[in-house]
Amino acid sequence: MKPLLKWAGGKRQIIQHIVKLLPASWNRYYEPFAGGLALLSELGNRGLVSSAIISDTNPELINLYRQVKDSAEALIKTVSEYGFENEKDYYYQTRSKFNEIIGKNDRKLERAAIMLYLNRFGYNGLWRVNSKGSFNVPFGKYVNSHLPSRDQILQFSELLKKVDIALEDFQTIALSAKKGDLVYFDPPYFPVSHTAYFTDYTAGGFSMKDQRRLYETCQELNKEGVNFILSNSHSQELLDMYREFQCFKIESRRNINSASNKRKGHFDLLVANQD
Repeated sequence: MKPLLKWAGGKRQIIQHIVKLLPASWNRYYEPFAGGLALLSELGNRGLVSSAIISDTNPELINLYRQVKDSAEALIKTVSEYGFENEKDYYYQTRSKFNEIIGKNDRKLERAAIMLYLNRFGYNGLWRVNSKGSFNVPFGKYVNSHLPSRDQILQFSELLKKVDIALEDFQTIALSAKKGDLVYFDPPYFPVSHTAYFTDYTAGGFSMKDQRRLYETCQELNKEGVNFILSNSHSQELLDMYREFQCFKIESRRNINSASNKRKGHFDLLVANQD
């Protein structure tokens, strides 16, 4: 089982490093920055998901996962009826329609279906909105892009049947974890250069103040006996911030860069509170 979404900053490429940091066992799994759910998918493949909660502040992302969980067949039908095309003008027409129906409760299935299309055919799996909250990612120009198959959607739906899905700030969800639970944080990355500052995760972005709030949340979880793993960019600022925990430097790629020769030579930081 693979993630349904092609998510910028997704963790499939370093998943083997994250898995090595998993505790021997845990009670409930928490993922407060849902994104593409690469780790949840991997845990599902390994039969390690019995109870979980995912959350995010992106209402369209949360709506999509709720529709996959609760209305998979209807979502598949809606995707089929649209007959989405890998064509530039069609993409921009569909993107405009999506921005017209964003947030409308009577269009939940349609919003989810279009988001799947925009994610797969937009540039590099980006989710980016402008100051007005309108999705503005350009056409991706990918020859081999395709939507998830019926079987993929149904398989992911079965996994999400074990998962509670919340539209909440990361701190609210994480601090509800109990001793023996596991929380995985994959926040919008701390910028290591001005050109890398892709934090338009929601219209409000993810600031340095939020990064500090995340660190304080990790401190609190550690005091309560909650297991946590965190991924972020490898930077001196974050190494200093998380120095009381285990920190690991992992080589990674930045697929968000349009120049393939500039995607290598980057490093992620993994942080964990388990020996």
